[in-house]
Amino acid sequence: MHLRAERTWSNNMSELIDFLIVALALVAIGIYGLVVKRNAIRMLFSIEIIANAANLVLVAFARGLPNAQGQTFALFSIAIAAAEVAVGLGLIIVAYRLYKEIDVAEFRSMRG
Repeated sequence: MHLRAERTWSNNMSELIDFLIVALALVAIGIYGLVVKRNAIRMLFSIEIIANAANLVLVAFARGLPNAQGQTFALFSIAIAAAEVAVGLGLIIVAYRLYKEIDVAEFRSMRG
């Protein structure tokens, strides 16, 4: 007798739907952060939340595959996102040193 529960199609779909609901919530939080907040750091983190939602969807769909290509691609995506955050924060620090402000609306008015 096997103690491990059998994975049925309905269980897999239920788990996939749960992952997709969480990913949709993360995308909604990220879009809210982009639309409402004008702080450059918060906007950068909102973009990262959206990218992580995409990684979650990628891994959720790749769970049913026999190989680990989806997880590998998500790992590379996370590494690229880490580099993106480092560059983005560096640019924000330089902008703060120049303008003493990290509000995106103020950046637009300081052109010239």
